[in-house]
Amino acid sequence: MDAGPINGETLAVPERMIVAPAVGVFRPLAEDGRDFDGSEVITAGQAIGVVEGPGASTPVRSPFGGALVGMLARTGERVREGQPIAWLRLS
Repeated sequence: MDAGPINGETLAVPERMIVAPAVGVFRPLAEDGRDFDGSEVITAGQAIGVVEGPGASTPVRSPFGGALVGMLARTGERVREGQPIAWLRLS
């Protein structure tokens, strides 16, 4: 039996949030080693940074593809799991 669409996935809003996967210190990183400047187009699964925690470094990956509109977390900022890191506009 088909359960239908997942809650929230039928929204007409084209913006999505990328959230921290773990607790730690956020470090943004573009694929080529540069810091993101807020105008890049990213693909689903692309790492936009890392969260460095005790004994682990967890990549922050976008579950969506689109234009990166802005970073909400700053370099060196302490983040908690689920905290918004960046937002993008779906392509």
